[in-house]
Amino acid sequence: MKDDEGNPQNNNHITVEFENINSQIIPHPDNEIDLCVLPIAPIVNLLAEKNQFVYYCALDKNIIPSKEQLDDIDAIEDIIMIGYPNGIWDSYNNMPIIRRGTTATHPCLDYNNKKEFLIDIACFPGSSGSPVFIFNKSGYTQKNGAIVGGHTRIILMGILYAGKQHTAHGEIQVIEVPTFQQPITFSNIPNNIGIIIKSEKILDFEKILNPE
Repeated sequence: MKDDEGNPQNNNHITVEFENINSQIIPHPDNEIDLCVLPIAPIVNLLAEKNQFVYYCALDKNIIPSKEQLDDIDAIEDIIMIGYPNGIWDSYNNMPIIRRGTTATHPCLDYNNKKEFLIDIACFPGSSGSPVFIFNKSGYTQKNGAIVGGHTRIILMGILYAGKQHTAHGEIQVIEVPTFQQPITFSNIPNNIGIIIKSEKILDFEKILNPE
């Protein structure tokens, strides 16, 4: 929640329960893309009518990389992922877990001819749906080697939905990362390679949410 001045009250939060949540989720128009949208405006407005004001930070589409930004992205970039690995979170302050990693394939290339790329980061159950950002707080190095100092760069690169795992027989499999905690067996071991749906696919929801 937020106070009268709009500041977050981290240890003052409420739980919202959905009835028949599947009827409120909007799936991606392409069945092969594992993304969906849950509109929250009706919930925020309903709580406001009860004088309960939600604190949230909205990300607009300007955080999705443009062609010019993609042209300046290198094959190896530092990334962060925000989520709930193995169901771990700060329940008192209602905060997720932030992890660091790097790109494992060039994010500008379509991995296996899909709008995806790979990252090298620990991916555990609970991480599905985690946003992945390039985040440079105090500067970064451009693709041509030029150093940009004193400038924060934050780009939403995509959403984690699956990971590479290997079996006891040495086979590599693509396994969708679940949204809840599951036991890891010796026959299905993650190797910390995550598969990311490129953020540009989020824009496919625009025509659904705003047909005009």
